[in-house]
Amino acid sequence: MKTVNIHAAKTQLSRLIADAVGGEEVVISKAGTPLVRLVPVSVSHHPRPLGALAGLVVESDDCWADDPELSELFYGSDAEPK
Repeated sequence: MKTVNIHAAKTQLSRLIADAVGGEEVVISKAGTPLVRLVPVSVSHHPRPLGALAGLVVESDDCWADDPELSELFYGSDAEPK
């Protein structure tokens, strides 16, 4: 594990990024107190499979039916709420 202070991290950022991408753990500290860990972003090289939730999500028969109370909240009524 490599620990560097903020000033060194600012001047050596490109090298520290290369180290982190290469698998080395890089910790940036301030006054000897570790603040952050520099890690590479994990990127999936495989496309996500389509239909992973097929058959698991079910809507009720009336899920798209008009709800008078909700419509009144959106569109109002003769008397405005105070």
